[in-house]
Amino acid sequence: MSSKFSTRFCRKCLALSMAPEDINRFAKMILPDYDLYKKYGFSKGRPVGVHEAADRIVGDMLQSGYYLDFVELLVKLEAKGYMGRKYALRGLDDVINDILQAGYEYDETTGLFFEDQDQRVTRNWGRLVEGDERLMAVLRLDIVGNSAIVKNNPRQQVDKTYTHLRKIVDNAVVSRLGRLWTWEGDGALAVFMLGDYSRMSIFAAMEILDAMFLFNKMDNPLDSEIKLRIAVHSGSFIYSSNDTKISKTDIIKKTIELESKAATPNSLVISESLAMSQDQALLDIFSSIKTVSGATDKYRAYHVVMGKS
Repeated sequence: MSSKFSTRFCRKCLALSMAPEDINRFAKMILPDYDLYKKYGFSKGRPVGVHEAADRIVGDMLQSGYYLDFVELLVKLEAKGYMGRKYALRGLDDVINDILQAGYEYDETTGLFFEDQDQRVTRNWGRLVEGDERLMAVLRLDIVGNSAIVKNNPRQQVDKTYTHLRKIVDNAVVSRLGRLWTWEGDGALAVFMLGDYSRMSIFAAMEILDAMFLFNKMDNPLDSEIKLRIAVHSGSFIYSSNDTKISKTDIIKKTIELESKAATPNSLVISESLAMSQDQALLDIFSSIKTVSGATDKYRAYHVVMGKS
């Protein structure tokens, strides 16, 4: 992250707008164990210059991977203040513009910066680091009868069909600011974190099912239709770039369980915890609340009637 930003704007903004004690206090909101004075051996009696404090803290935020988090906090401070105190941050517009020029966008809904998708699409939105805890929605997709499809059809046709399916999934996910994390022979895992991420995850899943309905009707070269099972669940998630660690997290395991135990071919199921945050107009196209067989988890279902003509 260090090569992307010209942090002189942020250092200047802090030096012009805050006392060293304030800069240190807000740094601790991002990194709770951070202490400028202890880290650099400053004695309590020794005054720390505002420029020195700004330089060191911005440098540490950049090095730790939390520079964007720190700037997002500054944006909130100027907009809402802190503990009744207003903060006029001089030059904050320059700080924000520098991040935008580095290839990022700003999501007004969540107050987060993320990579400009016209320039690049990475699994961490260009910002998450190991151990980050976020609220996310997870989409799990499974291709029903994958082994039989591969066995009973020419490989070239199967590859072409699955390439088309992946494009459908990728477009539905990325266009809604999500990320396709894994794609295996029989399924995929996608995540959503920005904007109204829970709603976007549902719409992405519905788009995938509807697109496959049209594909099966008009373009499917195989001897049977492509049937999908999809599940979406939301909750807290600790980010890792390691797929093995990801697979062991509760939210991923629950989403996979929901897909395998509750979803039927050509259906989407959403967890009741995710459904509770949706408006009634959307829920009206889903079934009433059901319970996962052999478990206490509850869900709602949406079905698409498919079939080749």
